[in-house]
Amino acid sequence: MIEVLKGDITKIEVDAIVNAANTSLLGGSGVDGAIHKVGGTAILEDCQKIRSKQGGCKIGEAVITTAGKLPAKFVIHTVGPVWNKGKNNEEKLLASAYFNSLKLASDNQIQSISFPNISTGIYKFPKQKAAKIAIKTVSDFLTTTANLKKVIFVCFDEENYKIYSELLKKMKPRKSGLHTL
Repeated sequence: MIEVLKGDITKIEVDAIVNAANTSLLGGSGVDGAIHKVGGTAILEDCQKIRSKQGGCKIGEAVITTAGKLPAKFVIHTVGPVWNKGKNNEEKLLASAYFNSLKLASDNQIQSISFPNISTGIYKFPKQKAAKIAIKTVSDFLTTTANLKKVIFVCFDEENYKIYSELLKKMKPRKSGLHTL
């Protein structure tokens, strides 16, 4: 089941929330800053351990940490691409960020997950294009796993909320109960 909500991802009660992180994993602005602020120091401490092992998180990859004080159990940190007019494989990298987050969730028996609108803030990925990639990647992935039961796209702004809502309305149900564009 795929849903869309307008709101604050740090208040969503799911098994895991996805953080639109930067490669350093040390927090930043936007969603990343909010998750670190609300979740507390436990998230940063886990991120520092990951940095010690592997030196951060590459664009399109994902790592998992505790959720600290957040209502979720885990935070999956993924790094989306900065938009450069599509010249640096940004679409494939964004799809990889969603896919690798979903794979990590499935591998950790996570049943519900919420995503922000990855790369559409300061990274300037076109919102419509990003939404299509996100929904397609999630829809395709859900056909390959029984672990994930619910995926929620949490939109902070009205523009993204409208885009996701319209795209999800156009989806046709599959026999499995999942939807596709």
